[in-house]
Parts: sequence; structure tokens; C-alpha cells
Amino acid sequence: MSRSAALATRWLGVGLTTCLSITTIVLWVTGRMSLYINPDSAWFAVGMAMVALVGAVASFALPLGAEADHGHDHEHGHAPAAATARREAFAHADHEHTDPLDAHDRSAHEHLAARPRLTPGGIAAFSGGVLASGAVIAVLLTPAASLSTELAVSRDVGAPPLFAGSDVVTLAASGDTSEFGIGDWSAVFAHATNPETFDGKPVTLTGFITPGGDGASFDLTRLVITHCVIDAQTARLPIAAAGAAPSTGQWVTVTGTVRSSGDGALEVRADEVAAIDEPADPYEY
Repeated sequence: MSRSAALATRWLGVGLTTCLSITTIVLWVTGRMSLYINPDSAWFAVGMAMVALVGAVASFALPLGAEADHGHDHEHGHAPAAATARREAFAHADHEHTDPLDAHDRSAHEHLAARPRLTPGGIAAFSGGVLASGAVIAVLLTPAASLSTELAVSRDVGAPPLFAGSDVVTLAASGDTSEFGIGDWSAVFAHATNPETFDGKPVTLTGFITPGGDGASFDLTRLVITHCVIDAQTARLPIAAAGAAPSTGQWVTVTGTVRSSGDGALEVRADEVAAIDEPADPYEY
């Protein structure tokens, strides 16, 4: 294996692994891991990143190009020294009886054989390496940020997040709802069979503004994730408020009361809508 090929192989393996591991650890140290992963699962991601980083550092003890050494000199268990000696003897004998012109032709042939060949497999490997490198470099250069308002709207399927249902409704009817978030209340609004039960419940909720429907001033929206941002689901609540609605995407804290509209639907009547900066942890879990 040539030096350039050995360097490329090590970069695609150890190099990319090191970059991703360091990025994961830096996000954890700076408190921005929650922008991508549920805090309850962060320990696993950080632990695996540390293991990978230790393995990457240890790999530098191997000589460059060791990845291509598959132990082909063992000759089915016989001593490699004897096999090497035999090859050197044959090479020496061949050298003594070889015409200089033949040696020159063989050298040229070996040089041509050593040149890289454009095979479909080689092109695919090169393209995959470029794409993988580009993706990792993009991760390193892109500032950490939460998912956008546009993505939240595009993921809205008109239903509350999965894994929130009857147990949440039961708790809301008889228990303490002070810790309920937008995801919890969206499940209550969607599944409640007796809306009057929740009439008068006080709420203080934080989310961002999205356009409202069915007479609501606006919808208060938040993304709910189970493990990471890949499974993010949109939860939204209709808000009835006096005055003009804040601009779409603006983060606000709404203080108000859950009210039944009389037609089997629930909404939040806002007493106060306070604009705020995006919180450090923008998701619900």
C-alpha cells in the first residue's frame, strides 16, 4: 500500500471517528448536547465517544499502512522466516540470470501495475470517502442550533406526539398538571372525552409561535423528542389572546387558563403572552 493510500485509509477510519468523538464531547462539555439528544440518553453517546477517542489515540501505535497487513506470510502456520528466505533465494537466482533489458521491462511493468486503476469499486470507494469527509467537516463547521420553526410546521401531522395518551389524560383530570408541557396538554386536548373536566386548569407554557387555526389567535408550538432530533414530533396548542399575535417563530411564555369552547374542543385563554429568547433546552421529552 502506498503512503497516500495508507493516509487516506487512516483518515477515513481513525480520522473521521476522532472528529465525531471530539464534537460529541465538546457539545456535552458546553451544555449544548440537548440540542441534538435527549439528556437521558446523552451518557451513552458521550461514553461511546470517549471509548472511540481512546481507541483512535491507541491506533497511532500501529505503523502507517498496517491496515493492509492481513498476515498473508504465515503460509498455513509455517515459520515466516523460512518462507522469506526461500523468496529471497529465488529472487537472487533470478537476478543473476536476468538480462538488463528484461529487468528494465519488468520494472516498467511493475510501475504501471502500481498505478491506481479506475474500477467501479475504486470510484465508489473514493466517492464514499469524499461524501463521508464532507459530512463530518460540515458537522465540525456548523454552529450548534435547534431545529427550525419551518421544520416544526412541516412535521405537524395534526395529531399529538406518539406515546402520550390515556395515562396523561387521566393524570390531567385528577393530578398535578403544573409540570405539564405543550406535548402533554396537546394529548389531553386531542383525547379528552369530557372536556369540561379540564375547564379552569391554570397553565404556564413556553413555546414558539406558529399560525393558528379554527379561530385561535395563534398556536403555541414545541418539538417533542424521544431519543434525538431525528424522531422530533410537533406538538401545538390553540391560544386565544387579546391583541395582535407575536410573529411566527417568536418564543413566548403564555400564562392563562384551559377553557372548553362548548363544542367539545379545548383551548388556552391567555392572560399574558411574554416574549422571551429561545431557551437553552428548546425541546420537550
